[in-house]
Amino acid sequence: MRPLLPGAPGCLAIVTSRAPLTGPVAAQGARPLDLGRLDAREGRALLAARLGADRVAAEPGAVEELVELCSGLPLALSRVAARLVAREAGEFLFVGVRDGGGVSPGPGGPGTPLRPGDILFYDTGLTHRLDLPPDSRLKVFLLSRTLLGVEDSGLRRLTAAPVRAGSRLGSLVSPFLSELAEMVATADPAVSEAIARNAVDLPATLVMEQLAPPPGGIADARRALLPRIQKFIEQHLSDPDLSPESIARAHHISVRCLHKLFRDEGTTVGRWVRHRRLEECQRELVRAKGRRTIAAVARRWGFISPTQFSRVFRATYGMSPSEWQGAAG
Repeated sequence: MRPLLPGAPGCLAIVTSRAPLTGPVAAQGARPLDLGRLDAREGRALLAARLGADRVAAEPGAVEELVELCSGLPLALSRVAARLVAREAGEFLFVGVRDGGGVSPGPGGPGTPLRPGDILFYDTGLTHRLDLPPDSRLKVFLLSRTLLGVEDSGLRRLTAAPVRAGSRLGSLVSPFLSELAEMVATADPAVSEAIARNAVDLPATLVMEQLAPPPGGIADARRALLPRIQKFIEQHLSDPDLSPESIARAHHISVRCLHKLFRDEGTTVGRWVRHRRLEECQRELVRAKGRRTIAAVARRWGFISPTQFSRVFRATYGMSPSEWQGAAG
């Protein structure tokens, strides 16, 4: 820390820390100032200033628990408030694990009973009611919808009811998340972040199971799923990272199921993606003649290597991209 402090006369530096800075006090003559922690009233005031008084007044129980979880530390409360403000656009989901009785946050209405160990998903962009008794505790994680594989079409269905602790996956995921919440609160921040990053696959698997079609409607669901998958591919043709894995994850199905859907249509996922990319490149080579290079057109539609693009284009159309441009006039 010392090399980072200004050394010129007249400079004043304020250093904040959760731990006592005994070294600078003893060696550099720093003057300690113990600010203490915020009490419940001061914590609410800080959150009201960041989140708005109306929101804080509407969720007094959640605010009180937030102040307690942050141990009244102003920096911790400020960071949590900033994340809540930044993530209200629906890009993140709250995943809660229940320790005692209560009510789950079903969209609108009073919700359904939430038993010990039950897991619930909820989104600040939807209307929820979360009514928990005083002796209960909710361990909450904030996870990216992208990592969980939750699209708008499945959001309400996912948040409509809790995952029971006694269900097949609930019995596995619930104790793990509960223990994880206890551990990351005391572990080294870098270790906590690494563990949380690797643990997100379990909630994602839970989401996949929750959004899976009922057994009786699987055939119809598959027929309806293919056009949605093809639309998704159309929207992401320019993404070089588009792959069977990312497509399957976005639609809560296995890669094996994805390949079967396309095999039933007489093609493969890779062949269909390549065909659509080549079609778009074919059109743009004519439109962009003289204004954009062939390599730029290839990259625009997801081909990383110009050499590979030229080889695939010739194999498909019997001429090189430049010959196609010339033939098109």
